[in-house]
Amino acid sequence: MQTQFISQDGLTLMPIQSDHIELIRQWRNAQIDVLRQSEPITEKQQVEYFNNHIWPDMKEKYPKNILLSILEDNILIGYGGLVHIAWEHKRAEVSFLLRPDYTVNTNIYSKYFTIFLQLIKKLAFLELGFQRIYTETYESRLITISILENAGFVREGILRKHVIKNGKIQDSLIHGCLSSD
Repeated sequence: MQTQFISQDGLTLMPIQSDHIELIRQWRNAQIDVLRQSEPITEKQQVEYFNNHIWPDMKEKYPKNILLSILEDNILIGYGGLVHIAWEHKRAEVSFLLRPDYTVNTNIYSKYFTIFLQLIKKLAFLELGFQRIYTETYESRLITISILENAGFVREGILRKHVIKNGKIQDSLIHGCLSSD
């Protein structure tokens, strides 16, 4: 990321900070049902993951992941970014997670996710020169699917009966957005 932050409509994305990772861990554990995470992460596991993967990777010219803190009025409200980056193919998967209390109100969740998607598209397409970003979402996340599609992401495929969450077998939906869209 050439710029250290990108802002719009009161929301700021900046490279993830070490003092944010514990809150992020708690939020991930609280929302495990919507993540590709099978069990809660311990504090030690979170620190080790960042020490062994994220912090060293941030120093690389072409990192595998670009994780960003999402701030409103300098207060952490979520995190996300571009993950599983394939620089040679100019593509990345979009990752996004808000603090749990912001996800229960559809209007709040929709507002922040929409702004985040606008910002991540600017970062991916205008700053990094990617041609494609994509997401994987579980079929039960109807609001998330609607927001993605309203933000210009096209449903590209379905991975049938791909995951089991809360004892229910679900499809995963793949949405993509091209720089030319």
